Amino acid sequence: MPAYNAFYAQSGGVTPVINASAAGVIQTAAQYPEHIKKVYAGQDGILGALQEELIDTSLEAPADIEALKYTPSGAFGSCRYKLKSLEEHRAEYERLIAVFKAHDIRYFFYNGGGDSQDTAYKVSQLSESMDFPITCIGVPKTIDNDLPFTDCSPGFGSVAKYVAVSILEASMDVASMSSTSTKVFVMEVMGRHAGWIAAAAGLAADQRELGPDIILFPEIEFNQTDFLQKVDETVKRKGHCSIVVSEGAKYPDGRFLADSGVKDAFGHAQLGGVAPVVTNMIKQGLGHKCHWAVCDYLQRAARHIGSKTDVEQAYALGKAAVDLAVQGANAVMPTIVRTSNGPYQWTLGHAPLADVANVEEKLPRDYISDDGFFITESARAYLSPLIQGEDYPPYTRGLPNYVILRKQKVGKKLPDFKLS
Repeated sequence: MPAYNAFYAQSGGVTPVINASAAGVIQTAAQYPEHIKKVYAGQDGILGALQEELIDTSLEAPADIEALKYTPSGAFGSCRYKLKSLEEHRAEYERLIAVFKAHDIRYFFYNGGGDSQDTAYKVSQLSESMDFPITCIGVPKTIDNDLPFTDCSPGFGSVAKYVAVSILEASMDVASMSSTSTKVFVMEVMGRHAGWIAAAAGLAADQRELGPDIILFPEIEFNQTDFLQKVDETVKRKGHCSIVVSEGAKYPDGRFLADSGVKDAFGHAQLGGVAPVVTNMIKQGLGHKCHWAVCDYLQRAARHIGSKTDVEQAYALGKAAVDLAVQGANAVMPTIVRTSNGPYQWTLGHAPLADVANVEEKLPRDYISDDGFFITESARAYLSPLIQGEDYPPYTRGLPNYVILRKQKVGKKLPDFKLS
């Protein structure tokens, strides 16, 4: 069997460890010269294929590829661009196949969440019908931790560590000033439909009553009366209250507390910030002085405090994607399989892309306390191993020494393509 080129792309919101998966793909592909000649990376994700902006990763210094293991963001650029359905816009998929043909690409590694796994699956199916079969392997990634079939999603463990540390430190700050200043602190975290990140903040709570006192999950309908009563009781008992709220917290009728009325590129509601909404409720309902913060990009860019477990799993899944491809697998996604909780042990598996695509794995109800405001011991047992271990980047002059790649592109062979 002749060797072919491979295409790798990063998709959607980036994570602290997505580049570790990139390193896993690139370094492992180099171990199979009889199967893979070069790995081309898409400039700005799938747009790189559509616009024939292909980065030749073989021209990067090996040390720089190694440095991807501790570098945050998307080193090759990512994008929020969802391909239409095959029925709606077949031309985009045909363009992908045309670019792959022109550059002798027969392997496609797509590093993303549920939408990305759907795209990889569709490309695998279309390529067969066009008599140019492409091996398509999804590489899981999402800080939301909502992909099915895998014990966890790369990126989540590091974000979980960041939010748990952040609410721990902020709660100690509020406690120290509460007698004369702020009584309530509200921290907003990501999580549109699944409350995994918000739940992870609960790891900071311990017998000393540090960390968050209240967590608002997307899975639990928001009741303002019950919420304000819980805040009031906590302030009266402790003198202060720390709250973590998921951006996807919603009312019983399904409306997000912070729905701005705008849609993003994937057709999802653009959320306008739930922390100030919740803070205003507390101020108006209880009269307490409050501060709020939105973690936003900080949580998904915080590689300086990355989870060692997360880094190792992200790299392993990138490596496994290539291993699966050269072994003949197609239209699958490598997964993490938990084999033991104490001590935490895991191995690798894989799942069909057809079953993974566009499925959201929400926080189980038994991970949320009966009153809906905190996590259970079952949640703690699941979450705790994922934030274990430190894997600090090297520092220069007091700052992390992150790598910026050269990103040299190969010459174009096709006419320009107009995006719809």
